[in-house]
Parts: sequence; structure tokens; C-alpha cells
Amino acid sequence: MKRITERLSDNHVLISDGAWGTFLQNKGLGAGDCPELWCLERRDDVFDIAKSYIDAGADMIEANSFGANRFKLEHYGLADRVAQINEAAAAISREAAGPDRHVIASVGPTGKMLVMGDVTEEQLYEAFTEQIGALEKGGADAVCIETMSAVDEACCAIKAAKENTKLEVICTFTFEKTVNGGYRTMMGVSPTDMAEAVLNAGADIIGSNCGNGIERMIDIVKELRGTAPSAPILVHANAGAPRVVDGATVFPETPEDMAAQVPALTTAGAKILGGCCGTTPQHIVAMKAAVDGMN
Repeated sequence: MKRITERLSDNHVLISDGAWGTFLQNKGLGAGDCPELWCLERRDDVFDIAKSYIDAGADMIEANSFGANRFKLEHYGLADRVAQINEAAAAISREAAGPDRHVIASVGPTGKMLVMGDVTEEQLYEAFTEQIGALEKGGADAVCIETMSAVDEACCAIKAAKENTKLEVICTFTFEKTVNGGYRTMMGVSPTDMAEAVLNAGADIIGSNCGNGIERMIDIVKELRGTAPSAPILVHANAGAPRVVDGATVFPETPEDMAAQVPALTTAGAKILGGCCGTTPQHIVAMKAAVDGMN
């Protein structure tokens, strides 16, 4: 199987998967539960999520490993099971993906901030090395370092992946629209700042996830493309801004709503399209159909 970046050089737009967290909640994940522990205790449910996105037409799927670093897992008394959980997470997605689809295993923030002195750079590096190494062992093709807001933490994760594995590295940040109309992370990082830093650190693919519906992602992608004309760009957009309806959180964008924005997003420069919070296999089906019409 070709590497993801090699497939993108064929001038095709690829489809990624959709939400995992909201899917797990729909299957019964409760407040305060550890999502990643389901890889060991409720494997069939995790496999069902992964397989549903493959069946929807995704070219690549993530793994249920977003918070499976030692710092997050220690809150659940699971810090000694980092390798076991991550290897299982990647293996589940690998089985669902089969030999022809990619596994881009998820790696989220640790919750620790270098700027606040919560952790040292060496400790961060060791934590990411531990997690990403186990994901490679479980069968991942790439690692998706996602929902990042701080350049130093993201670059530390990229360095850990590049120096200790053979995985392709995707790095995405979460941006919010400012009162001035631009986009920044909670740490004040712009798409331009992010692109320059993570590409210099060795990322193969850059992009944005969460925080925005698909329409707002268009301006983010334009800024990324302007800064990095040749870098592959991935977008995992929410199904719109969440609303609370009758006490429940609802994401309003329908599969048709998201699919309608696909041409504009790809024209802006996105090469891999998928979903984040609130998106479902039906959203991926619709986006896949829109992409197939262009490919």
C-alpha cells in the first residue's frame, strides 16, 4: 500500500473518518469514564465505530487513542497500561481497515503545559514516544497529532514520532475565530505560525480539526495554503457549532450541509477531508460522494 503522501501526489482528494467521542457517548460512554479503556473492555463497540467509517467509504480511520498518554491515563489509575491500550487501539482500527485503508492513530494533547512548568520537554518527549511507539506496534500507518494549541507540545510530539518510528506524521491544530476575523488557538497561535513550526519539525501533513464547522475551515485552509503551498492539508470539521436542545448537545450540520462545502474546501487547498465532533458515517458517505464526483 502506498503511503498517504504518495497517494495525494496522484492528485486525488482522500476521505478520512468522522467523530469518535460523540459516537462512544452514543454507545454508553459516561461522564468520567475513560474512552480509551474501551479498547480493552469493550473492544467490539470500538471495532464497530472503526468499521462503520470504513463501510462509509473512508480511505483512512483514526484509532481510539486520543487521550492514551501517561498523563491523561494516570487520572484513571492506568498510567502503567499506556502501551497495552495504544497497541490495542491501533490493532482494532487495523483490523477494521484491512490491507487497503490507512490507520492514522490519534494522539491528543497531554493536558500539561511547558510554558507553565507543568512538565519538562524531556517528560513530554518520553510520553509521546511511549504512546506513538505502541501505536506503530499495533499496526498504525500514520499518527494524527491533533487538537493541538501550543507549538512546543506539537513539535515535541512530531519529534518523538519522527525519531522513534517510521510512521507518517499528520499534525492538526484547533483554531477559533477572533473578534478581528482571524483565527488563533487558545495559546494565540495562528494558522501561519502553526504551519511554519510543524513543517520545520518534520510533519508530513498539516491541517485543522474541531472547533469549527466545515464552512469556517475554508478560511483556515486558505491561510495554511498561502503559508505552505506544497504541504498536504487535512481537515476534520465539526458538524457545525454545538447547540443544547432539551438538555442534549446537538450538532446541526447535516451530511448534505457538509457535502455542499466540499468543492469550496478542496478549491481552497484541502486534500484530505473528514469530520470531528457530531459527524457520523452518514456525513462521511455524503462527503465521499462529493469527492468522488471531483476525482
